[in-house]
Amino acid sequence: MSLSAEERAIYEWQMWVPGVGEEGQLKLKNASVLVSRVGGLGGLVALELAAAGVGKLVMAHGGVLQPSDLNRQLLQTHDHIGKPRIESIVRRLKDLNPRCDIIGVPENASETNADALVAQADIVVDAAPMFQERLALNAAAFRAGKPLVECAMHTLEASVTTFVPGKTGCLACYIPEVPPTWKRQFPVFGAVSGTAACIGAMEVIKLITGIGSTLQGELLSMNLSTMQFRKVRLPKRTDCPVCGAR
Repeated sequence: MSLSAEERAIYEWQMWVPGVGEEGQLKLKNASVLVSRVGGLGGLVALELAAAGVGKLVMAHGGVLQPSDLNRQLLQTHDHIGKPRIESIVRRLKDLNPRCDIIGVPENASETNADALVAQADIVVDAAPMFQERLALNAAAFRAGKPLVECAMHTLEASVTTFVPGKTGCLACYIPEVPPTWKRQFPVFGAVSGTAACIGAMEVIKLITGIGSTLQGELLSMNLSTMQFRKVRLPKRTDCPVCGAR
């Protein structure tokens, strides 16, 4: 595959980034990414990846749009309330980048479909609000040997990390089961989701192009109330049922 004249014009400024060039842009064009839950966090990840020229995006998100989604889900519009979220997700991403192959899956990730979802992409981005989904995707990504970018937020705090099978531990190393007190609904500002999303999208871009260094094996933790940022090493448990044998 090669870049068209239109693509060279659109991506010219990012191709000036040291280490990217036409070779890096072709890597983005040839790459495929799964984003699980394409809401306030995952929606902006998808938007940034489509804008960067990733060639294929697989979007997994079920349910219909609620009024309470509109403070953060930037791929949605007010006139879409009561309609399937995935319809607006696919439409808005195609509006931005008609060259990108956008696949919409009207389902949330689960133990039942995680393997099939992961099989459709090179890299997985997890932005799900429920730990059942996160742990299912984590296990599927490690079974398939594919990198997993984890993005999360709550209230005014956010975090991002990258797991790479064979090189790092996994989500189950430090969250082996669903926290008993976790609720699907929690306090959220769209700007906090967006902060984690942009960093997560950059992790994907670095994984694809090879520029810079990723957060593999480290958790970037952000407190946007105090603007404190820190990185901590994540454990790699030899007895982990998901990645311990690797």
